[in-house]
Amino acid sequence: MSTDPDTGSDVQPGCLPPRERYDLFGHEAAEQAFAKAWQSGRLHHAWMITGPRGVGKASFAWRAARRVLGAAPMEEGGPLGSSPQDPVCKLLEAQANPDLLLLRRPWDDKRKRWRAEITVEEARRAPHFFEMSSGAKGGWRVCIVDSADEMNTNAANALLKTLEEPPKRGVLFLVTHTPGRLPATIRSRCRRLDLRAPSVEATAEWLAGISDAGAGDALAASRLAAGAPGRALSLHVSGGVGLARDVEAIVEKGRSASEPEMRRLADRVSTKAGEDLRDLFYEALAGALRNQARRRAANGEDVTAWLTAWRELGSLVRDAEALYLDPKQSALAALSLARDAARKETV
Repeated sequence: MSTDPDTGSDVQPGCLPPRERYDLFGHEAAEQAFAKAWQSGRLHHAWMITGPRGVGKASFAWRAARRVLGAAPMEEGGPLGSSPQDPVCKLLEAQANPDLLLLRRPWDDKRKRWRAEITVEEARRAPHFFEMSSGAKGGWRVCIVDSADEMNTNAANALLKTLEEPPKRGVLFLVTHTPGRLPATIRSRCRRLDLRAPSVEATAEWLAGISDAGAGDALAASRLAAGAPGRALSLHVSGGVGLARDVEAIVEKGRSASEPEMRRLADRVSTKAGEDLRDLFYEALAGALRNQARRRAANGEDVTAWLTAWRELGSLVRDAEALYLDPKQSALAALSLARDAARKETV
């Protein structure tokens, strides 16, 4: 994820910030549903945009926001398409439109990183924002929460007050990867749009068409991303496909994986330059551990050691982020879980 405060807290490596993205692959039905609601004049005041990471949820929210805030339709760009040259779009790209509020994890200037949660102070900006008059005569106001499942309990309660008293000519877009983490009181007040990933093959074809990825690499990236287009693009551009292959190779070596090769891999994701690869590293490792367990389960073997390693990896990743643990030591500890699981099998 990005560590640039001017870019955003949830921008994947190799991908444009959603406010600068004007295409959206694979979600025409969802766009048509929102466009129909907008054209009807009876727009719901809150929309929960759900789906896996990298599927295009934030891009969808920004495309819808442009339409609500007055950007002219561009038919060739899809149901919610707009031109980058439209004055409304230019203002939004420059983060200079007073009628849009973006709530996200705040930047910690002391640690030079994003906070782990959307704080209550951030969420309390929404009521004040909607109390103000639109900058455009008779216009609308839009709030995007990206992502809503990163709100802490107090922040969620603060936002609920806005949802309970729908703002006049105002709309909220809640981007969420795991809607089950949101309180039922919030979910019940939103209209839900589920964005599903296209097929692996369709996304691979799309990726090969917009990038320099060959057919094989595009397919590998799409498989790792489970078809999520933005995720597949990020994996290709950032070198994530190669990293995932290296992680899988170490896990395959099991108890014979050496300290030097584990340290080399940990070095790649613990430097400042490798920071964007860190999430990919842990996801690839989790996937490799799951694959080991599934393979053994299919053969009727004991999978306890591998499932334990997978669960411990989840705890380690959460602690590393919440407690600001040393990145290299965390990566080494994560790789050691795989080697230890293999060793336990041979005891």
